[in-house]
Amino acid sequence: MEKVIKCILMDVDNVIITEISQIDAEIGDPDCKLLNPYRFYALDDMRPWPEATYQADIMVRSSDILTIAEPTAEVIEKYLELTK
Repeated sequence: MEKVIKCILMDVDNVIITEISQIDAEIGDPDCKLLNPYRFYALDDMRPWPEATYQADIMVRSSDILTIAEPTAEVIEKYLELTK
């Protein structure tokens, strides 16, 4: 199965690069699974997100995501290097 890697804006200046999948859930419950999310600061500065945990799967509500965009090829390449 091909990885779906997206650039997610959670709030102003909080850009996350992650694999993402939508999960069936009750209204109001988390319905997006972020796998290996990394916060993007710059192409050469991406850090696991949130930094306070080693957990690789993070559940969020799609309503908490401001927007989802396609990352550049360079960002995807760097992300894949970090998540090998």
